[in-house]
Amino acid sequence: MERQKNNSEIEKLVQVASDLQNLYYKKVEQLEDLKLEISELSHLLTNLKSIISTKSFHGADELYSHMLKESDNLSSDKFFTENVPKEKVDGSIIKRKIFSENETLLSVLQFINMSEIIIKFMNPNSLSLQETSEDFIHVFLKGALVQIKENNPNLNVSYNYYKNSNLIQLITIDGVNTIEEFDLITLKIQELLDGK
Repeated sequence: MERQKNNSEIEKLVQVASDLQNLYYKKVEQLEDLKLEISELSHLLTNLKSIISTKSFHGADELYSHMLKESDNLSSDKFFTENVPKEKVDGSIIKRKIFSENETLLSVLQFINMSEIIIKFMNPNSLSLQETSEDFIHVFLKGALVQIKENNPNLNVSYNYYKNSNLIQLITIDGVNTIEEFDLITLKIQELLDGK
């Protein structure tokens, strides 16, 4: 009887230790995300300051009125489309997060240097995503990767698995060329995670 009581207490302590460890790793991950976001903000501020310093000899009113005159003949799309050479996007990261309905973080997608996408699933054990599942094949592989591969024959996809299981923890996609492809992948991951 005493031994069962001790075993029960040990199981409870092990569960508490496991919960604390999971919380610890989540906090470490959140800290890494914050560091990355701070770095991105710093990079944006540096770029903005550089632009301001090159334009500073013009007054803000003058720049604004000049922009309004030019914009009369332009659609809003033209303000946000600019051909940027690959070497200018080195070090750039676009990050998107996917949350559940109850605002639990499910996945983080990063688009690095406009060529590589890293998709990290926050709790692979509960999401239970498998490479061979019907949903994964239909929604993600056929809905996104097959279409992208048609334009990018050099597209390469690799998987990291959760604790020696067949559950996907990380997907790395190399050879993506456009923000539209990143949008499609984000949309399909979100569709895949709906209801999780």
